[in-house]
Amino acid sequence: MQDSVQDYIHYLVVEKGLSKNTTEAYKRDLNSYIQYMKQVEEKTNVSQITKESVLHYLYHLKEQGRASTTTARTLSSIRSFHQFLLREGAVTTDPSVHIEMPKAEKKLPKILSPKEVEALLESPIERTSLSIRNKAMLELLYATGIRVSELCQLKLSDIHLQMGFIRCIGKGNKERIIPLGSVATKALDDYLQNSRPELTKKQRHEILFVNHRGQQMSRQGFWKIIKQLTRDAKIEKELTPHTLRHSFATHLLENGADLRAVQEMLGHADISTTQIYTHVTKARMKDVYSQYHPRA
Repeated sequence: MQDSVQDYIHYLVVEKGLSKNTTEAYKRDLNSYIQYMKQVEEKTNVSQITKESVLHYLYHLKEQGRASTTTARTLSSIRSFHQFLLREGAVTTDPSVHIEMPKAEKKLPKILSPKEVEALLESPIERTSLSIRNKAMLELLYATGIRVSELCQLKLSDIHLQMGFIRCIGKGNKERIIPLGSVATKALDDYLQNSRPELTKKQRHEILFVNHRGQQMSRQGFWKIIKQLTRDAKIEKELTPHTLRHSFATHLLENGADLRAVQEMLGHADISTTQIYTHVTKARMKDVYSQYHPRA
């Protein structure tokens, strides 16, 4: 069964061209699934897995307290895996077919207010190589709404300061061009002139954002940075690296941006994914009305 998972992961990487982060998520889901099938259901081959086995596993996840969104994503991984095996002729049936997706609770993304964004972006006050870098990373995230994984993979050749845009390779190796604001452009120029040369020292490579050792910044490294800056800015909300992406989209729509343009900048394949931010703006509108209207 483990060989079948390896074959499927190889297919995702080579034929579908999925990113490392996406394939790692599939691998985690399927390894747990196969482990359960071996140990609990006592299956030794993927052809022995039945619909009941899959349902038992989903119930097992529910008993563990997994969120419905997690269970839905896991079922999607399982279904895609079994469809691959069916196409390859490794099995004759798909046990995951006709199993309904758990209904995911719609949670609105957490965002920062414009004032909170300003507090966060102004939090690294002292001028050191690291604070200049942190400022540039935060300004770029808020200016473009790119994912943190995309931020960490940016190369020097992706940045076009004079023309005012960046080139980003997103999910499925899709390229998109995103405009840069003047503030982010200035912060990036400051980083390239006064921080990156000191951090990289004699190392020569194309990676844009580097850690204190001059090597590529990791998502985990940036996560630690943003947690510290949140504390420094005295922001009480729990922030994730995705919060600035959510705030970018919401603030654009609040100020009248076209939904299709925001979809393009975020790199969403389906506009329904972008539409979640219209619900956020409506929810914020209700809050403002309740707070400020004298007869609310």
